[in-house]
Amino acid sequence: MRDLARRVEAATPPGRDRALDALRALAILGVVLGHWLVTALVADSGTLRVESPLGRMPGLAPVSWVFQTLAVFFLVGGLVAARGHAAARARGESHRGWITARLARLFRPVPPLLAVWTAACLVMLGCGVPWQTLWTLGKLVLSPLWFLLVLAVLTAATPLVARVHPLWPLAVVLHVDLVRFGLDGPDGLGWINLPAGWLVPYTLGALLARRGTPAHGASWALLLGGATATGLLVAFGGYPGSMVGVPGAPVSNLNPPTLAAVTFGLAQCGAALLLLGPLRRALRRPQRWAAVALLNLGALTVFLWHQTAMIAVTTGGLLTARLLGRPPLPGLHTVPDHPAWALARLGWLPLFTGALLLCCAAFHTYERTSTARAPKARPAGRTETRRA
Repeated sequence: MRDLARRVEAATPPGRDRALDALRALAILGVVLGHWLVTALVADSGTLRVESPLGRMPGLAPVSWVFQTLAVFFLVGGLVAARGHAAARARGESHRGWITARLARLFRPVPPLLAVWTAACLVMLGCGVPWQTLWTLGKLVLSPLWFLLVLAVLTAATPLVARVHPLWPLAVVLHVDLVRFGLDGPDGLGWINLPAGWLVPYTLGALLARRGTPAHGASWALLLGGATATGLLVAFGGYPGSMVGVPGAPVSNLNPPTLAAVTFGLAQCGAALLLLGPLRRALRRPQRWAAVALLNLGALTVFLWHQTAMIAVTTGGLLTARLLGRPPLPGLHTVPDHPAWALARLGWLPLFTGALLLCCAAFHTYERTSTARAPKARPAGRTETRRA
């Protein structure tokens, strides 16, 4: 491991901002752990259905505040895309060429996931698995793709939105929610917030790319202002306390994003900016940086396959329990209606992690296909680290 850390350290360009890679890694891990903790596949009616402990135990809503980290990912995405686009223009690269390369990197790991699950669904249909179960599993597997689609749209629009101030999309979200909730407007209007809501942290990142990291005072203002606004919206505005979707709930803060989700994301962005300095200092150690760099090399693979890992452990455990004539396993197949379920779920996380590592070992090469085919212009290790 020390030798690997030294190689990664030697291959890292001197000017690379390691803290941004760390924020991206933390955001991915937050999403993965959040999904694993608040998604229950319940088997008590001959089919699998999704339930959330947040629906049965609303007191666990703070869990969603910790692990709903998408705003940080869009913040880093906007900052990196704006810098990359500016560098491409300086090199004389066309907008189309830059956008094509960025989108190819985003979607390269998707076809293997679709191929594997198409084959799996055909096999399950042949074995008589109910349609309801296939629908449940398919929604879980494909749900991460909405994030990639939104990120792809914002990335493609970077030449247009890189200089948009974050207050403009924030104003759109505010007015959409005023009409939707205050004036009893149509629910479909909320989907305008899908691009507008995530444009707020994305354009904030682009703003930072132009002006640099703000002073601590501005970051604290963003953190405290966003947190205060979110608290007021939840306490007095009728917004849900959970920052993720809860099956069966009348309103979701995330699907589509609400004003509360956006203000909460701004608070997270403020916290992320305050972490930049400590993260830069911490990542001077080669071992820590190597862990962050390696996770970034397979970040999309981790994101796309983490639901598959959970499903594999869950269905494998269910089949084993049935073969042995045992009841559904606590924390894996049981209804999430008691704190004991949450404790039992924590015990399954190592198995989920092991399954995810197997998925990454099998499919991470698709995320780095272009690196594997790179010419001899630069060493492979250096190329991969630049793409982290």
